Amino acid sequence: MLSLIPRDRRFFDLFEEAAGLLVRVSQAYVDLLRDYPQRERYIAIIRQIEHEGDEVTHRTLQKLDTTFITPFDREDIYSLMKLMDDVIDEVDAASKRLVLYQIQAPTSSLIKLVDILSRATQCVAAAVGELRHYNKRPAGLRMHLIEIHAMENAGDDVNHAAAAELYATSTNAIEAMKWKEIYDLTERAIDRCEDVANTIDAIILKNS
Repeated sequence: MLSLIPRDRRFFDLFEEAAGLLVRVSQAYVDLLRDYPQRERYIAIIRQIEHEGDEVTHRTLQKLDTTFITPFDREDIYSLMKLMDDVIDEVDAASKRLVLYQIQAPTSSLIKLVDILSRATQCVAAAVGELRHYNKRPAGLRMHLIEIHAMENAGDDVNHAAAAELYATSTNAIEAMKWKEIYDLTERAIDRCEDVANTIDAIILKNS
């Protein structure tokens, strides 16, 4: 009898809304670095998106508490939303440190990392958009997941190279520590994108 009860498809609207915020927050981070004299403006935009992400997560968890039949396991829905929110939190933390640490200009390494993050969030949004149809169009979804893993590997490479350069060339240990933290927070945002991909992969395996 339970199999005849339709699963609430409105969760997918919430997933896609959250994924859209990832694209917006990474684009704001890109814009911040491109228009660095106006960084306070973009940090405020990122902060607003962080609030919107918390609100979407809250609405999803409320819905989870009141829905009898969900599209897939409740713990997977929770993980998916939490990890997408974590991406936004990492960007928020990294961008605020640019002002907190009085960073005068972005480095080429940070620009590369943020460009990778932007591409990763676009892949996440594309993958989340395919979740509605994961039984009908598995190949397209798999392609996006593979791209996210590739972006995570690229982010690791850039972060490691940036750290090596810091240790080899920096004459100011405090400044090096500041930059290392900003690089690591940005790279962690990319890592969380891969965690989203892994969660989606687990959902597909469980429900195929």
